Amino acid sequence: MSRGARSKGQKKRDLAAEAFHEGLRLVRTNPALSTVEFTVCREEKCEVAPREGLVRVDSAGVLHAHPARMADPAVWAWALAHAVLHLGFGHVPAAKGVREQPDRCDVVARCVVVNRFLLGFPVGRAPDELPVSYPDGDEEQLAARWRRDGIPAAYERCGTAGAQADQLLMEWDTWRFGPPPDWQLAFATALTRTVSAAVDMAGGRRDSLDSEAPTLRPWEQARSWFVSSYPLLGGIAAGIELVADAELARAHGIAVAAVNAEAGEIYVNPLRRFEDEEWRFVLAHEMLHAALRHGDRCGTRDPYLFNIACDYVINGWLREMQVGTMPEGALHDPELAGLSAEEVYDRIAGDLRRMRRLATLRGKGVGDILGAPLGSPRDYVDLDAFYRRGLAQGLDLHQRHERGFLPGGLVEEIRALSHPPLPWDARLARWFDEFVPRPEPLRSYARPSRRQAATPDIPRAGRHLPPEEIARCTFGVVLDTSGSMERTLLGKALGAIASYAEARDVPAARVVFCDAAPHDAGYVPVTEIAGRVRVHGRGGTVLQPGVDLLHRADDFPRTAPILVITDGWCDVLRVRREHAYLIPQGARLPFSARGPVFRVS
Repeated sequence: MSRGARSKGQKKRDLAAEAFHEGLRLVRTNPALSTVEFTVCREEKCEVAPREGLVRVDSAGVLHAHPARMADPAVWAWALAHAVLHLGFGHVPAAKGVREQPDRCDVVARCVVVNRFLLGFPVGRAPDELPVSYPDGDEEQLAARWRRDGIPAAYERCGTAGAQADQLLMEWDTWRFGPPPDWQLAFATALTRTVSAAVDMAGGRRDSLDSEAPTLRPWEQARSWFVSSYPLLGGIAAGIELVADAELARAHGIAVAAVNAEAGEIYVNPLRRFEDEEWRFVLAHEMLHAALRHGDRCGTRDPYLFNIACDYVINGWLREMQVGTMPEGALHDPELAGLSAEEVYDRIAGDLRRMRRLATLRGKGVGDILGAPLGSPRDYVDLDAFYRRGLAQGLDLHQRHERGFLPGGLVEEIRALSHPPLPWDARLARWFDEFVPRPEPLRSYARPSRRQAATPDIPRAGRHLPPEEIARCTFGVVLDTSGSMERTLLGKALGAIASYAEARDVPAARVVFCDAAPHDAGYVPVTEIAGRVRVHGRGGTVLQPGVDLLHRADDFPRTAPILVITDGWCDVLRVRREHAYLIPQGARLPFSARGPVFRVS
């Protein structure tokens, strides 16, 4: 058979049509553009098809393509996406009645906006003759500017129909096609869904933009293995929730995983790549933290060091049980085998510098048992503490990551909430620090130093406490001992006074007991104040005579402050020196106090 006869029976390939259909396939597979309903016309007799360019779009949702234009499939995809975006942006809305075509400035401005969008939403490849950058502004702003100044030559032919307008408004036939479609709403909904899918993909909650449902991630496969194949932890794995969020892990510094036993949640960093066996080890580690209640067992120990001790114990157990594979960098020491978490803590607490450099699954220097200090249920009962902690942590994260401006008043209120009022005993301690002087030793060559014998040729001054320094280091206590005083208040107040006075080296305090009449007890050692108290039970407290007694006492320093302890059922006091009041929580004084008032809770 001759060559001419063989080719006569074969159909000639239409390379232009193949390239067009490949570009159309790329557009229809885009999750955002595929939701915009459009039809394609590529007939040779089409009067709307462009004479020079590639495609035009009309308000009926029809893309009129050039029937014989030869172009790369990627260029066809870009041109068709350009036309579909005109529909999605509302540039060619469907409407009834006679339509007025947009002027040249409107057409070019809309094409510039679409091309600028395609720079960040790439579909196919733009033709080489188009500019690589576009001016800022929306369609109306650009059109108004160019009507005044003229259209720049670089943007005259930035559409898909050459010198022609690639947008055509037509009358919508309601009787034939039904109500006009809203392509703009459909595109906005699809774009929102696509962005959400992209965020889920970046956060590790799905594998691709095309997947409708998230696939089973490695940590979820590890949990399924515990449920089906490891009964010891299967029940815990079935009831615990895995939270895999890259943004949450980054914000809270979770390198691999962390657990909140009270919330029943394990927080996983989805950006970490481990083998299946390693994920089993990680999940078992966190589940044992929660199941063994390590957060509640911390007690008064250092939370981070106790977390480290628990990690050593758990990792040793998991290696013995051969559950998964321990990831590189996890804590393990064969010398600590067989010890409890408390025993390991006692061993490692002596080398704090080295232990502070160790890392849990959450990261270096932080524990993977979440909570304050280690997930105690008490931290979630107080709503004030819950909201205060949430605002404080949110403010810290906001400022650390420079997420934007915050009003000064809001920041000030959050700061105030972050530092709640000090308890009464802490404020009382500050009052002692400010008004009760501590005896300061003096140096004098009249008293040789104890080190003088070591250097006989070098004179050294010795330190001593002069009697006048010791005498002025005191304070007065006017104590209400009437029958209305509660013994609980007396115990708390006198215990706090004794401890703070002893810490400041106060040898004795001048005590005056008052009910119906004052009773001067003289100078009492601070450790014996509570033992000298006796409630007389007569009621009707009059405290002013006790205050006057201290004012007139010659052996009471004029700079020494006075502390009045009462239940509020007393007379009006006038104290002419520095003073303070201790009263029960909820009680009120019958006068306006000039000194600080500490309310004992």
